[in-house]
Amino acid sequence: MAAGVGAKGLLILDRDGVINQDSASFVKSPEEWLPLPGSIAAIARLSRAGYTVAVASNQSGLARGLFDRNALRAMHRKLRRLVSSEGGRVDRIVVCPHGPDDGCSCRKPKPGLLTRLAQHYGVSLVGVPAVGDSLRDLQAAAAAGATPILVRTGNGEKTRMNLPVALRDVRIYDDLAAFAADALRR
Repeated sequence: MAAGVGAKGLLILDRDGVINQDSASFVKSPEEWLPLPGSIAAIARLSRAGYTVAVASNQSGLARGLFDRNALRAMHRKLRRLVSSEGGRVDRIVVCPHGPDDGCSCRKPKPGLLTRLAQHYGVSLVGVPAVGDSLRDLQAAAAAGATPILVRTGNGEKTRMNLPVALRDVRIYDDLAAFAADALRR
């Protein structure tokens, strides 16, 4: 393993709908950034157990002018502070700041955010769990060679009901806490 990757390896999480409540009108401030029940404790447990926890998130609200980088940093400070208060750590957060029509290589379902994490840590993504709630999260994970994991929170239940044949074998959990409990048993 590369330096900086925990004994259990790398774990990649989507943000909105997996860690915190999602919003059709975008999460624009730390006040609107509300953790889902059990998600903070789950991240802390995974971190304490030896996983390196990274977050990869589309944040097109930046391109749309709905919030700025300072607001985004404040949301991520809140996330890190909450996880730290439970004895855990979010090691790295990468975001795509582009809009849906910008043609970038980092906006999920493209694998750019995940491959950026692989390059940062100097690891292959083969076997690395990538937890998301939307089809684009699962597609990005598969395209990057990671193991797509679906949670039913956020858009997850709708995603589960419409999984394409190529992704019908993904593991599905009720929420991040259920995924963490299973990962820690393995």
